[in-house]
Amino acid sequence: MDPHNNDNKSKTGATPLLIVDDDGAVCSSIQQLLTHHGYQPETALNGNDACRKLGRGQYELVLLDLRLPDINGHDVMAFLDRHGIDAAVVVISGDTSFDAISRALRRGAYDYLRKPYDAEELTATVESVLETRQLEQCHEEAQTRLRQSEQLHRCIVNSSPDIVFMLDRNGHFRFLNSKVESLLGYRPEDLEGRHIRHLIDDQDVGRVDWAFRDPTISADNPRTIEVRLKSRGSAHGNRHFEVSAFPMADEASDASEAVHQIYGTARDITERKEAEAFINFQAYHDLLTRLPNRALFKDRLGLSISQAERNNQKLAVMFIDLDRFKVVNDSLGHAMGDRLLQAVTQRLEGCLRQGDTLSRFGGDEFTLLLPEIGHTDDARTIARKLMEALRSPFKLGEHEVYVGVSIGIALYPDSGHKLEELIQQADVAMYHVKGRGKDGYQFYTDSMNVNTTHRLGMERDLRRALQAGELRVFYQPQICLRTGLCRGLEALVRWQHPTRGLLQPGEFLPLAEETRLIGDLSEWVLATACREMGPWLSQTDEALRLSINFSPMQVEHPRFVDLLLQKLEHYDLPPERLEIEITENMIISDLEQISLKLDQLSSYGIRIAIDDFGTGYSSLNYLHRLPIHTLKVDQSFVRSIRHGEEGACIVNAITAMARGLQLDIVAEGVENHEQLAYLRELGCDSVQGHYFSKAQPRDQLALWEADPEPRFYSVI
Repeated sequence: MDPHNNDNKSKTGATPLLIVDDDGAVCSSIQQLLTHHGYQPETALNGNDACRKLGRGQYELVLLDLRLPDINGHDVMAFLDRHGIDAAVVVISGDTSFDAISRALRRGAYDYLRKPYDAEELTATVESVLETRQLEQCHEEAQTRLRQSEQLHRCIVNSSPDIVFMLDRNGHFRFLNSKVESLLGYRPEDLEGRHIRHLIDDQDVGRVDWAFRDPTISADNPRTIEVRLKSRGSAHGNRHFEVSAFPMADEASDASEAVHQIYGTARDITERKEAEAFINFQAYHDLLTRLPNRALFKDRLGLSISQAERNNQKLAVMFIDLDRFKVVNDSLGHAMGDRLLQAVTQRLEGCLRQGDTLSRFGGDEFTLLLPEIGHTDDARTIARKLMEALRSPFKLGEHEVYVGVSIGIALYPDSGHKLEELIQQADVAMYHVKGRGKDGYQFYTDSMNVNTTHRLGMERDLRRALQAGELRVFYQPQICLRTGLCRGLEALVRWQHPTRGLLQPGEFLPLAEETRLIGDLSEWVLATACREMGPWLSQTDEALRLSINFSPMQVEHPRFVDLLLQKLEHYDLPPERLEIEITENMIISDLEQISLKLDQLSSYGIRIAIDDFGTGYSSLNYLHRLPIHTLKVDQSFVRSIRHGEEGACIVNAITAMARGLQLDIVAEGVENHEQLAYLRELGCDSVQGHYFSKAQPRDQLALWEADPEPRFYSVI
């Protein structure tokens, strides 16, 4: 070995060594030899000195003689072992007995050299031992790193939010991390050795088998699939997972056989799926009632129309609007209104057939799809069931409330073929029910058809008219047949349209009812009539009254009585000078509430008249129970007064009933002497119509202001 070999020096470096021998000459020669080869040797001449140095310093190698003057070399080796000193030992001794050599090697000596030593053998042995030591240290470090890596990997795997698993070539679990217990309730050892099908929902087994057998699957191209996994017990329930898996070579198999095992992860996506389902539900359902919304309703209606067209069948679309919902909402609050909508939904759903679709279209409006109806009567039967279901009161806390429904019905293909067309026609039919007094149903007919563009234009103009002062109040006198004097004036609204001229109520009031403008319009009529006629009525000594029609929206308002009295006080109109006109359908729709309000009004001296009597649900029950003062016979019956016609019979019956109940009676629409004579002979109290006077604006009633006495009319 070349002592000047730089590569050797760089390899060994100044390695600290300890030479232990009681022979100073031997120590010195070995020290010189090793120093020459680039080592850094120290010496100890006895065992105790060696132990002290070993305890204080750090030596890579100890060259140890067994025969020492104080303690022997075996004791020094025992000291190393006892104190955990990591130093290699090479014995250099003259004792070459088998027992000495065997004992030294058992103590951990790397080699055993005999004295006298051979220099080349010694340096070769030292170099070999140190290289072996270095290799062992590298191996130990590698093992330590491997153990740390395994611990880290196991920590990562067990700390993963996902289930990590391995399957053998037959699909049985070889490994699962601990996450499977918290997510599915199984301990890993419960599943090891069991087939993966044990965890997969039965409906997903086929998809998983197909996905794992895909020939294109690999570590670079893993297969990801959403499945449902079974859990242990009811606490967890079946959950949705996103499983990603790929094959890898089985270390226990011959690579040439290309046998693979599956490595994969399963991520719990149950919350995500639930969130997606909730978002999807929100997109197509009303969250308050849990009913389909208009988007889902239209989707189902479109499918039903296509199916009905293929099978040559009928279907019906109903537009349902709650009557008096706004009253409950305004008087009891939105929370009670929401509870009412939920209660209404439950009752309506109880009337449906399997396959029908009830949706909340918005606010207090619902739509109902009846697919595959055999006859028009099927829709009529359902409509009656819906009305009957809402007939009984709803209990909202301490309150009992009543609501009805106005139902419009459009039939396919009779009323139309297109989705939007059927919904719009059902809507139009529903508003015709509202116009009749609510709480009923109506099939759409062509006579109801209104040009949409014209209707929108009229609605826009009517809204503008309320702001621009285009509306007018005209007054028509009511004549007492006994005295020929004016008993009062009815306030009637007209519209001075900027391009169409003066419009009669029949040309715009139905539109006002449909668009919910009737409330604002009626309030304006009340305020205007009180302002214009109040002073004159207050001055006259005669019992003249101002008759004003009130819309259902006004009467249904929870503060109707208070607001009306405040208005009369504001315009200084005595309550006994006012007669309010309401329809009988309005009374029937909510008899209990209307009764309370009318009793209050009557106690202040306000008179109550039933307008258009005979055209609705005439009933002796409400006439007897309510403070009704006047019945107004509809002009359609008056026009039919001829010998033997049905209209005359109805007038006869109404007049007789009014007499029996001691009610005043006013006949509307009197246009000729024949009608007047017939009514006077029946004993009718009062009349109004063009025969005496058309409705006129206030400025054409100036003669009454000059003469405070009521004008005399000839009734001969």
